[in-house]
This record gives sequence, structure tokens and C-alpha cells, in this order.
Amino acid sequence: MKISVHAVSVDLLANALANLSHVLEKGHAHAIARKYDPALLLAARLTPDMFPVTRQVQIATDMCKYGVARLAGVEAPKFEDKEQTFEELRTRIARTIDFMKGVPAGALEGSEDRTIKVALRDRTLEFKGLDYLVRWVIPNAFFHVTTAYSILRQSGVEVGKNDFLTGSGPGFSQAT
Repeated sequence: MKISVHAVSVDLLANALANLSHVLEKGHAHAIARKYDPALLLAARLTPDMFPVTRQVQIATDMCKYGVARLAGVEAPKFEDKEQTFEELRTRIARTIDFMKGVPAGALEGSEDRTIKVALRDRTLEFKGLDYLVRWVIPNAFFHVTTAYSILRQSGVEVGKNDFLTGSGPGFSQAT
């Protein structure tokens, strides 16, 4: 069985973002149940020199949408990074998933060998498509999804491995 770039990019990343949305929903419910401002959770960090939850979500969605867009050779939608609520972050995630799922699988065919350039502040990275996906996009996306999850968990939100892995994403059913 051949594994497609579509499955390893769109399907995998959309599932990770759907699970992140689920974790954010639980974070919001946690703050409401304990009668404190949900913005406090969104501003939480693991350490002072790390980004807060809001920025972790923004970076995760950017990594996913730009990753798929570059592989497919299409433009990604631009978001303004102005989200201030759980609902706004969940909407951003939904928009990212919709964009990725709207990229035709055929647009990703042959992208394993496409040259991808990523401009950073101080340099430009160059990859072949498959290396870009497995060595840059996926690790970065999961780093920021995991960090957002970890901040919420450390802040007392009752989330666990099942929320991270299966949340509300497709393809899994939770056994009882």
C-alpha cells in the first residue's frame, strides 16, 4: 500500500487540529465552570520565554495551512492573528481545516520532489517536498499543538492522552 502525501499532510494535520479544537473547548468549559476569565488560560505559558496558548494555536494553524499550500503550490489564506477568545481560536482552526480539506488530492501528487523554500527571519531554508513535510511541517505543527495542550493541562484543565489523540477527530472511536 502506498501512502499518499495527502494522507500524511491534510488528513494527519486536520486530525491534529480537530483534536486541538476539542482540547480548547475543554479549556473554555474549565474556566467557565470555575468562574474565572477564560482569557487567563489563553494567556498562560509554560515558562516566561515561551508563547502563550493563543500564539501556540496561531502558529500550529499557520504551520498546517502553509505546509499544505506550499506542497500543493497554492496560496494559503492569511489570518490576522487577532484571536482573543477560545471561540475565535476554534474558528481559526475550523477555517484552517476547511482550507486544507479543500486542496484537491491531485494538487499534492508529485509534491515529494517539489522544491520548497521557507523564508525565516535570518535565513531561507530549502527542502524537497517530502523532507519539508516530515522534517519541518509535521514536527513544528505537533510541537505547537502539544505545547498548547500542555499549558492547558498544567493549568488544571482535565485533559488527557485520549483528548490529544482522538478528541473529536475522524477515524477513531473510543472503546468503552
